[in-house]
Amino acid sequence: MEKITPMLWFDDQAEAAAAFYVSLFPDSRINRIRCAAADNPSTSQGAVLTVEFILSGRPFTALNGGPYFKFNEAVSFVIDCADQHEVDYYWDSLVRDGGSEGRCGWCKDRFGVSWQVVPRALVRWLTDDENDKAARTMKVMMTMNRLDVATLEAAYNGAT
Repeated sequence: MEKITPMLWFDDQAEAAAAFYVSLFPDSRINRIRCAAADNPSTSQGAVLTVEFILSGRPFTALNGGPYFKFNEAVSFVIDCADQHEVDYYWDSLVRDGGSEGRCGWCKDRFGVSWQVVPRALVRWLTDDENDKAARTMKVMMTMNRLDVATLEAAYNGAT
């Protein structure tokens, strides 16, 4: 077991969520599904309790913990995208079938987990203090839901 492993709490969709996530990201797989040894407040004996999976090489565990807690934007996962093609792929995949769009590259998947779908260059564009490049980029980004790499780059370069 890893020293630190994120545990994601679902009502009763841990297995479906893990299967969805591993289908999206390279270097991902489900390692183990564990069933409840006895009845407990969230699952019946024999029902799926936890799903251990690897997501882009990192370990995660999904728990069927019941309806007591919900995801919110206080925790999100950032997806480092090489280009617009990757931004579009992850954005479309995450919001499809019940997910929702947020502002500035944030979205939620159908399970309620928050994601930031971000072009790799954005960090540089938002931290470059030369000639108001970061301010221009931020102003344009604040108008977007899905991030548009070409438009952000144009703002950074002063072409908007």
